[in-house]
Amino acid sequence: MTPKEYLEAILKNQTLSPEGGELKKLQEHRSKVEVLLLDEFQDCKPTIRYGGSKAKGTMIKESYDLDIICYFGHDATEAGETLKDIFNNVKGALEKQYELQPKTSALRLKSKKDQTRGVDFHIDVVPGRFTDDKKEDAFLHNTSGEKDRLKTNLEKHIVHIRDSGFADAIRLMKLWNIRNGISVKTFVLELLVVKILSEPKNAGDLPAELKRVWAFMRDHSKELSVEDPANPTGNDLSDLLNDVVKARLQTWATSTLKTIEDAG
Repeated sequence: MTPKEYLEAILKNQTLSPEGGELKKLQEHRSKVEVLLLDEFQDCKPTIRYGGSKAKGTMIKESYDLDIICYFGHDATEAGETLKDIFNNVKGALEKQYELQPKTSALRLKSKKDQTRGVDFHIDVVPGRFTDDKKEDAFLHNTSGEKDRLKTNLEKHIVHIRDSGFADAIRLMKLWNIRNGISVKTFVLELLVVKILSEPKNAGDLPAELKRVWAFMRDHSKELSVEDPANPTGNDLSDLLNDVVKARLQTWATSTLKTIEDAG
């Protein structure tokens, strides 16, 4: 088996079947969430769409989730006057059927039933408000940090990753991150892979792509940086890629390349 065949076999094993139970459950819960939110906010008709790894084409079986965005019109106030109001009102609506784990700008859904209480549904609901009538850029409530809102653009995120040509390399790097317990945020890791492999662009040879990413992490850890494609100057991601994270990436990249050198 060649290195390419080996990596392709891993990807195949990490692919969720369209007819499999995991995706069916995700889609079922997605439909329930959409009905719940549309019923709750009938007067302002939020836009509800897929986001996250499913939309980007980077989902893996080892760790997967589904982002459901729930964005309201920029001049709609029925769901709340402020972004914090919107976040809390969406939270209140979802709590009728789900146990929730609040995150930075999202709400993680878990089972509320006694027999399955706390079971993770792998779904994050992201409330927000469009910045204008174009319904492209949106503001999200930020529950942590100095800024109380973040500007984002779902489509820019999806296109940046999905159309990069590096989806397979990203999926394998996500698995590497999880298996080694490196704990780098998925969004940051996706951006890092695209940035490293795009300068200059080199797509198609999976083993070479991964070795190039690891070599850069090993040899240039202090130079690692990413920008949010939806808001490059407004959203500071440096806290998610601080010196501690860079050191972990360097350590594990060094170890991985040494293993490849010694054992193939």
